[in-house]
Amino acid sequence: MALEKLTPHAGPARRWTTWVAAAAIATSAACGAPEVKKEAAPAAAPAKPPLRIAYSDWPGWTALEIGIQKGWFKEAGVDVEFSWFEYLPSMDAFAAGKVDAVTMTNGDALVTGDKGAKSKAILVMDYSDGNDQIIGVPGIESFKALKGKKVGLELTLVEHLMFMKAIEKNGMKPSDVELVNFPTNDTPGALASGQVSAIAAWYPVSAQARKAVAGSKTLFTSANVPGLIYDTLAVSPTSLSARKDDWAKVAKVWYRISDFVRDPKTQSEAVAIMAAKVGVKPEEYAIHIPGTKFLSLEEAKKVFQKGDGLDSIYGSTKTANEFNVANQVYKQPQNVDEYIYPDILSSM
Repeated sequence: MALEKLTPHAGPARRWTTWVAAAAIATSAACGAPEVKKEAAPAAAPAKPPLRIAYSDWPGWTALEIGIQKGWFKEAGVDVEFSWFEYLPSMDAFAAGKVDAVTMTNGDALVTGDKGAKSKAILVMDYSDGNDQIIGVPGIESFKALKGKKVGLELTLVEHLMFMKAIEKNGMKPSDVELVNFPTNDTPGALASGQVSAIAAWYPVSAQARKAVAGSKTLFTSANVPGLIYDTLAVSPTSLSARKDDWAKVAKVWYRISDFVRDPKTQSEAVAIMAAKVGVKPEEYAIHIPGTKFLSLEEAKKVFQKGDGLDSIYGSTKTANEFNVANQVYKQPQNVDEYIYPDILSSM
């Protein structure tokens, strides 16, 4: 029992109790009783390293900048280190183990995983609703007019998948066009230089292509196949297993960001932050916001429900899987379910 400190107003009984206790301690010490040592305070737990996330210049991912600048991740109690890349290098960084997670499409996650860098999508952040575009030079008035022409795009990635869907929807065959491989960021130059008659690119690169070639025309967009391209946060299984609670905090911040972007009262501020990150005027960036369908938490939960159609990430990823095998991106179909992790959202 701890001894209470004697105060000037303590009564006789309390003084006596205190004196007796003190005397007992002194007597015990004089008789050689072992000294009672205080236990050392437990060492503080070592600080956890930050979660490392690679992101790139798609509106649904650039929006992460809102949470970064407003300090929402720190406010949520999670330390996150963000690294800005071009898209393909961001996936390369993930594959090399330089980051714990990367923003990428559900179909491209399969490609990265086949090469050995497996991942699990814990968030469906948005789907492309027009910002992925196939753009033709002046004189190409329709998609079917591309027959016999060269088209520049980044082979095996998401624009290739969309282009094949455009071929299918227009009743054409893959052999009707010649695909030429260009990094997506280089496609505006390819279109402007006349190396190709059309290109496929996502925003903001698609907008750069339209500017580079006056009179160019959009021939097909992701709005023609909503749900074909889901944009996700893909996390390494090792990091997810070790830091599930922290990734859940990241998920909560993301849907706070999504609400901020979608809310008419705050959308202009959101657009200004995103536009500054990619060096575009806010008024120009605002025009393209509708081309990315930012999902609310409830909408994302529905997308995580199993289904065969494009309204489910399972059905959409299955479509991408079939495309990858058909186009020899990899030989054997992959287990789509292994790439999708709905548990965090289902508990929110």
